[in-house]
Amino acid sequence: MLDRLFTSNIAWDGFYDDRSKPIPFFVAKPDENLASYLARGLLAPGRALELGCGPGRNAIHLASFGFTVDAVDLSSPALAWAGERAREAGVRVRFHRADIFSADLPSGPYDLVYDSGCLHHLAPHRRVSYRDLLDRVLAPGGHFGLACFASGAMGSELPDEEFYRQGRLFGGLAYSPEELRWIFSDLTEIELRPMVEQPPDSPLFGAPFLLAALFRRPDAG
Repeated sequence: MLDRLFTSNIAWDGFYDDRSKPIPFFVAKPDENLASYLARGLLAPGRALELGCGPGRNAIHLASFGFTVDAVDLSSPALAWAGERAREAGVRVRFHRADIFSADLPSGPYDLVYDSGCLHHLAPHRRVSYRDLLDRVLAPGGHFGLACFASGAMGSELPDEEFYRQGRLFGGLAYSPEELRWIFSDLTEIELRPMVEQPPDSPLFGAPFLLAALFRRPDAG
């Protein structure tokens, strides 16, 4: 199976086992772009789904703003950590340990689908599955938010065929704004920009090696 060339839940379990590692994404802070969307009124509370939630920092932030949140991740240690954080924050998030493509989610569409760091760890052939997933779960008029490695800043920019030749993703794939616009061409672009770097004492997470994007699905009809 092609997917086994690139990733496994065992690898991600090991990644999250040691919480003391100086990993930028381990902070208990939401993405600055997500906080900005909420502060500017671009997103209204509703049903939200986070893909690849890790230790839950963005899912918890959405729940604190009144969203009903489902969050999916492969890693048991990540979800255990996320559950602890949610309890400390006094919010409810439904965490699901699963592959995003096979997660058994509650029925009905989501008003927001958010992905911070999942897409860029997927092999190229999975982009089709990813788009199919969005088509299934994102409500008409709903929003899709994304943070991913930015071309020229972090991640591999090899041609797609080279990943299959090498059998690895080299830490993740980099995307340019033009590539994201092409992949999500049927969605309306609201904002697409580099993530704004945040100082250590900021309550928000922001790293300049990431692109931040917000798209909207057209209304039905």
